[in-house]
Parts: sequence; C-alpha cells; structure tokens
Amino acid sequence: MIVLDTNVVSEAIRPVPEARVLRWLDARTPEALWITAVTVGEIVHGVARLPDGRRRDRLAALIEEHVTTTFAGRVLAYDADAARVGGTLLALRERAGRPMSMADAQIAAICRVHGATLATRNVRDVVGTGVAVVDPWGPVPS
Repeated sequence: MIVLDTNVVSEAIRPVPEARVLRWLDARTPEALWITAVTVGEIVHGVARLPDGRRRDRLAALIEEHVTTTFAGRVLAYDADAARVGGTLLALRERAGRPMSMADAQIAAICRVHGATLATRNVRDVVGTGVAVVDPWGPVPS
C-alpha cells in the first residue's frame, strides 16, 4: 500500500504534470495507490481559495472525480488510532526540535497505522516518524 501525499495528487492533476511523477504513478497498479481524507481536505481547501470561475469549477470537478471514482474505496480516514499516533509524532518531533504540521502528522500517522509507504516530494517532513517514504520526483532507477 502506497499513500499519495497531497503534493503527488496535486502534481498528477496539473495541466502539465512532471513526467517523472507520471511515469512513477503509471508503474504502479491503481489498487496499490491510496489517498487520505487529510489530502482530500487539503486539496479542496486549495481549490476553494481560488477566485470563482472556470478554473476553480474545473478543478473542483476533477477532485470530485478523483475522490469518488479514481480512488473509490481507497481513501483512508484519520480515526482514533491514527489520532493517538499523530499526537505522539507531533510531540516527538517537537522534542527533537523538528516540529511538523498537523496535516503532515495526520498523514504520517495514517501511514503508520496501515503500514503504508508514503509517496511525497517532502521527504524531510516525515523524517523520524517511522514511515517508509518514496519520492516520485527522485532519480529514476536504471
């Protein structure tokens, strides 16, 4: 199970996505790729902040398509188990002098609870959380 971070999902729906990211996504089976409810919230928030117009409407429709069709049955919730892990991760990172955002802690916690790998460009955001990470923007193995 691979959980796509918000930056990976955002990249995939850009008008001209980074080719490396598309190749990386295409090399995986759809069933292996999951998202979190936290990512849904972050993306909806980003679109809702846009001015009214065609671009906003197009992106809102695209997001709805991804959530209801592309990732149907593959959206992980932030539940009580993840909340316990997330709170602990926040405290551990604060004590280490490396605070993290609530959203990053929630996504990392969801990954920990489900034993999932996190696909993200922001690898440093989850250092020390015990979550396996892969960077779709990283070098392509030969």
